[in-house]
Amino acid sequence: MITTERRNDGVALLVLDRPAARNALSLAMLEALEAALREAEGARCVVLAANGPAFCAGHDLRELTAARGSADGGHEFFARTMALCSQVMRQVVRHPVPVIAAVEGIATAAGCQLVASCDMAVATPTARFCTPGVDIGLFCSTPAVALSRAVPRKAAMEMLLTGRMVGAEEARALGLVNQVAEDARGAALELASQVAARSALTIRMGKRGFLAQEGRALEEAYATASQVMVENMLAEDAAEGIGAFLEKRKPTWQDR
Repeated sequence: MITTERRNDGVALLVLDRPAARNALSLAMLEALEAALREAEGARCVVLAANGPAFCAGHDLRELTAARGSADGGHEFFARTMALCSQVMRQVVRHPVPVIAAVEGIATAAGCQLVASCDMAVATPTARFCTPGVDIGLFCSTPAVALSRAVPRKAAMEMLLTGRMVGAEEARALGLVNQVAEDARGAALELASQVAARSALTIRMGKRGFLAQEGRALEEAYATASQVMVENMLAEDAAEGIGAFLEKRKPTWQDR
């Protein structure tokens, strides 16, 4: 369900590989993604892509519907699925290295949530995004958590309340994706390679610091960021990088 590749530049490529089901997030798919993300914690950057005509069509509605036949009407299965999905989305956000989505085709509902959870995203010109739960009587409440943190509030509410499809260029204008490229996977890998060429220690420390200050009051955010800066300045790679800049040479990272 998830194919993985560790590239020579230290980038981990994780590919959703359930194309016949439009890469829907079944319970098994979520478990496989959780395991793949955990195994990629030693990478320098992660690219999340997909095989087939869709990046991800959200939750597996056939699986969820089948669960209604259980004695509790599906309550336990629904709760387990949503809890695991939320765990995976948090795992993407809190992954120790940057995660970049390469979106080809549609990313709907929890698929859109997955893109919004990534640190960066690249999409093909024909990629489309939506949270269409309202069309089937199921508001995209969990996708709203990621979406509302990736795009402006009113744009998020319009997507959630109408289920309207958003094209790649509009998604870029809203901040849901960073780039639009004909070869989204190639562009995402190139972006990841640029990240991977930097000090791994600095990138990991920087992402951790960014998450730590995000959403805090201004004073607290600066206090948190200042602590990270001091820790970073004491690292060998900071001394090497600053020295290389002053001496007009290329730095040699030790990742420490």
